[in-house]
Amino acid sequence: MEKRRPPVGIDSFDKMRAGDFYYVDKTGLIRELLSNWGEVNLFTRPRRFGKSLNMSMLQAFFEIGTDKSLFDGLEISKETALCEEYMGKFPVISITLKQVKGLNYASAEAQMWTAISMEAERLSYLTNSDRLDDTDKQLLNDFRLCRGNLPSALLQLSRLLCKHHQQKVIILIDEYDVPLQKAEANGYYAEMAELISQIFGYGMKTNSNMLFSVVTGCLRIAKESIFTGFNNPKVHSVVDDQYDEWFGFTDAEVQKMLAYYGLSEYYEITKEWYDGYRFGSVNVYCPWDVINWCEQLRRSEDHTPRDFWANTSSNDMILRFVELADETTRAELEELSEGKSIDKDIRLDLTYAELDQNIDHLWSILFSTGYLTYSGRNEDGSYQLKIPNREINHLFGHQIKDWFQNRVESGLQPLFHAFDEHSAADIENAINACLTDSISFMDGGNTDEMKETFYHGLLLGLLRGRRGWRVKSNREAGNGRADIILLDRPRQCGYIIEVKYARNSSLLPDRALDALQQIEDRAYDEYFIDADISEIYHYGVAFCQKRCRVADGE
Repeated sequence: MEKRRPPVGIDSFDKMRAGDFYYVDKTGLIRELLSNWGEVNLFTRPRRFGKSLNMSMLQAFFEIGTDKSLFDGLEISKETALCEEYMGKFPVISITLKQVKGLNYASAEAQMWTAISMEAERLSYLTNSDRLDDTDKQLLNDFRLCRGNLPSALLQLSRLLCKHHQQKVIILIDEYDVPLQKAEANGYYAEMAELISQIFGYGMKTNSNMLFSVVTGCLRIAKESIFTGFNNPKVHSVVDDQYDEWFGFTDAEVQKMLAYYGLSEYYEITKEWYDGYRFGSVNVYCPWDVINWCEQLRRSEDHTPRDFWANTSSNDMILRFVELADETTRAELEELSEGKSIDKDIRLDLTYAELDQNIDHLWSILFSTGYLTYSGRNEDGSYQLKIPNREINHLFGHQIKDWFQNRVESGLQPLFHAFDEHSAADIENAINACLTDSISFMDGGNTDEMKETFYHGLLLGLLRGRRGWRVKSNREAGNGRADIILLDRPRQCGYIIEVKYARNSSLLPDRALDALQQIEDRAYDEYFIDADISEIYHYGVAFCQKRCRVADGE
């Protein structure tokens, strides 16, 4: 029998079930929601953890006219009394705000209208209702054409549905905070916060037509008063035990999925790369990663794990984070990269406008949006933060390396000038300045040889930043291979550089001299026999952690 396809990019429950895609059963969320729901229920989870699919599943379950067969064989179908009372019994408003991300307020408002008009179009059957009058139908048609009063749209749509069906309405709002994030990045935050506050206020505050609502997003936004007056909306964040297993894949679910596709041998590497998140008291995998990974293993001969989750957005939070980073932050990043945890006070109700006020706020954002997770809490309430898995560690490493490279490129002129002046002391100072800005994400390898290779590559990268220099690596010369050969054609001179690694800083002077002696012993100068240059300079460079020593000779 043909295996069900991994649901890559599918966030529609109807399509997933009708199209015979593999579905990880999360219908238990319905039972728990009905047992515990309040008027407004906010679920905050990182992107790509199944929020949209769960919202689609809720719509498919509750909405009048649903295809009940979609739930055959699923967990919720065992709850016969609950299904009899709730399945297919309610009108539903379902809106996603994930595409409301204009470069200015006018554009974003138009996109908000589009989200409303699409839902009004889906509900266009109401224009044939005997219970709605001409004014009601004109109002619906205006919404379909992006006309009318935008702040009251949810209220009015729910009124029309309730009036037609004689039944209270369930309101589902997916990715509510995307417009706020984009507004903050593009300078119209206050206007967008006010608009969403009005839409939500009319639609979900003292709305007699609403049974309950479910809202999802990455962050809990409280201070803008978006949820003010909702009689304390029930907020379910990544640290809460309630609903902890319904977003993300559990270990048992991942093992079952791998076994289904005959991929159980890849369990350990799957766990290493894509597990590690903690929601409440449950450890979970990123669903987007696992689904794409299974598809890659099935369809491609390339069985190397990829950064699936990390490549689904611009990761601008990382860039903003490192721009604020200081020496303390870099030290903390080193600990995280080594698999250690750091203790941080986390705020779960930040506004986007507060992000750049201090570095601690960005720790909170990185935690809430999935770049970090937690292993526990301390007695003082602080969280033990850590990088969840190899994928995110890989992401951090690349972003930090890019940041480091940008930082050092702007400060390379002293290094170039030191070479022009043939000053070993100034070269040493300039390299040390670059190393000070680095962090141990870049100190790769466990053996002396690997560490030496890393420093070789680092120095090579720095030297290649100058126009007019020809920089070669590991070229045959004399009786061996020189680490770095540099030809400065404009100044008619050449440089031979040998790199050594020192296990501790006290050995730096001796290792630098060893490097210099190797240049002499192996006659690397012969590389320049046929070159039209006037001078050849020798440098032995020894590295230990973030320090170097440079010895010179000719």
